[in-house]
Amino acid sequence: MEISIRTPLIHSLPLSQHSGCEVWLKMESSQPTGSFKLRSAGHICQYYAQKGAKGFISSSGGNAGIAVAHSGRKLGLPVTVVVPETTSARARELIELEGARLIVHGKVWSEANEHALSLVTDDIFYIHPFDNPLLWEGISTIVDEVVNDGLRPDAVILSVGGGSLLSGIAQGLEKHQLDHIPVYAVETHGTASLNASLNAGKLVRLDKVSGIATTLAASQVCENAFTVARRLNVTGMQVSDEEAVNACRQLLDDHRVLTEPACGVSLSLLYDRKVQFNPADKVLVIVCGGASVTLESIQA
Repeated sequence: MEISIRTPLIHSLPLSQHSGCEVWLKMESSQPTGSFKLRSAGHICQYYAQKGAKGFISSSGGNAGIAVAHSGRKLGLPVTVVVPETTSARARELIELEGARLIVHGKVWSEANEHALSLVTDDIFYIHPFDNPLLWEGISTIVDEVVNDGLRPDAVILSVGGGSLLSGIAQGLEKHQLDHIPVYAVETHGTASLNASLNAGKLVRLDKVSGIATTLAASQVCENAFTVARRLNVTGMQVSDEEAVNACRQLLDDHRVLTEPACGVSLSLLYDRKVQFNPADKVLVIVCGGASVTLESIQA
């Protein structure tokens, strides 16, 4: 059974003309739960189900929890998701809509995660939202699909929260001998844990995370994302909350697709012309989506 789906790869004429290069959008917003997290959650939940899991426990700021809840429902296994108080009402609603048990615990994700770990048993398996090789393996299929659709990109733009998307895309690029191409890893100023680690030359934890892109709000990226960023041709970039939201609005006008600010950070690199590409360059943007975004939240 496939839990995640093959998503569209579309050529963006508006963004191509605006950016002066060939822009391609991998529409992970089209996943049944609205974000790329379904690839990772679906893959790891299926794997653990085959190993005898009788249910799943996860912690999340939103997208990952919704994806685990959906995967458990598809597999017929119970799911408990622990979220911090900062998780939006919409995300909580979607987790419960999938039939999962929702627990609100702690002011930040790390506190919710500690509580989730305390609930694990021998047959109720823990699903980390971003730090597990099985998650990255599921996400790497994005690159498989892009290459199978005939595109070998010259650059990739993606958002960074906990680092699973960067880890998975890097794995896919290495598999297809594309690990030499530049990858632009984008965060907001208030969530820039990867940028902080790259600048320090070691894995560091932010004292606090802030801003509108709550699903990027991991105070520290997973170690693998940091390792990958130093090993491959990865450039850390930062944009403002306002730039991220404006990019979401622009994408909605250009492609009739609504994404969350955590996805808008990637798009803003092109909409605000923060990187210059050559006319012949094929630039791939991972439109990572956003399960709980609403028009009202973007307007607010």
